[in-house]
Amino acid sequence: MQNKKIKHFAEGAWLLGIVFCSLGVSLSAKSGLGVSMIVAPAYVLYLKISQTLSWFTLGMAEYTLQGVLVVLTAVVLRRFKLKYPLCFLTAVIHGFAVDAWRSLIGAEMAQTALEKGLYCAGGALITAFAIALMLRTYLPQEVYELVVKEIAEKYSFSMNKVKWIFDISSLLLGIVLMLVLFKSFSFEMIGIGTLVLTVINTPLITFFGRILDKFVSFDPAFKGFYDKFEKILD
Repeated sequence: MQNKKIKHFAEGAWLLGIVFCSLGVSLSAKSGLGVSMIVAPAYVLYLKISQTLSWFTLGMAEYTLQGVLVVLTAVVLRRFKLKYPLCFLTAVIHGFAVDAWRSLIGAEMAQTALEKGLYCAGGALITAFAIALMLRTYLPQEVYELVVKEIAEKYSFSMNKVKWIFDISSLLLGIVLMLVLFKSFSFEMIGIGTLVLTVINTPLITFFGRILDKFVSFDPAFKGFYDKFEKILD
């Protein structure tokens, strides 16, 4: 007997991807063991800028940095697609969701070792699951995923290899920003959780992706909208 798949889940994958990804980021930040390598540069900027501008949030730092990334992508690749600003819009929605989660679960750091470990592990697993969802929707993803896809497509590189390079580059950028802005190394910004995630993030995304493909069909629920949307993006 074949497993019955959940059908027409392309749009649902986008929505759940936003919800879970923002939750994962919030949990990782709360762990005090370091955020993911992708979020590290934005997190360092948030911690520094919020010292002067108290209203500046982690969500704002996320979509501000992603805005810079989307501009750099267009300049470096020498092309512009409508999906670039749409991906930035997704980043803005994600940023608001991050701030909403941090208001709900609290932005203060975990205190005990058990709490730190649970928040860190939960954040890692939930974020990887969310990205696996986002990679399977036709709707605009965040700029981080856009950059990886565009570079791989432009130069015919392996998607996984580009993702590894992007992850490591983000980690190094986060470290440089931390050392320049704070003149010291803080494990609350870039800690053991960040380093572990740099190694296991891509395999985790692949693992969750295989499970999702087994039980979920990511065809669009709104075929007419999908056809028109694809033509606009092309």
